[in-house]
Amino acid sequence: MKSMTCKELGGACDETFTANTFEEIAEQSKQHGMAMFQQQDADHLAAMAVLKGLMQNPQAMQAWYEEKKKAFETLPEAWSGCQSVTHRLLVNG
Repeated sequence: MKSMTCKELGGACDETFTANTFEEIAEQSKQHGMAMFQQQDADHLAAMAVLKGLMQNPQAMQAWYEEKKKAFETLPEAWSGCQSVTHRLLVNG
């Protein structure tokens, strides 16, 4: 399991996504983005505007995707137990 934040994926916050594959991380990020869009979160809307601009150029969008995927692949494996920071604090003090 590896973890990336919304910001690391081009977003606007420190929400953390954890998954085995980049595709799973991307799906979690997409779901988070849709929730932030529904809430009309200004910071996330600005980040989405940047991505929308990238989508106008398929090569730029592919380069962005490959860059994020490479970043994911170079990450160390996350702690394999419960991924909840709150849980870890409660268990470990």
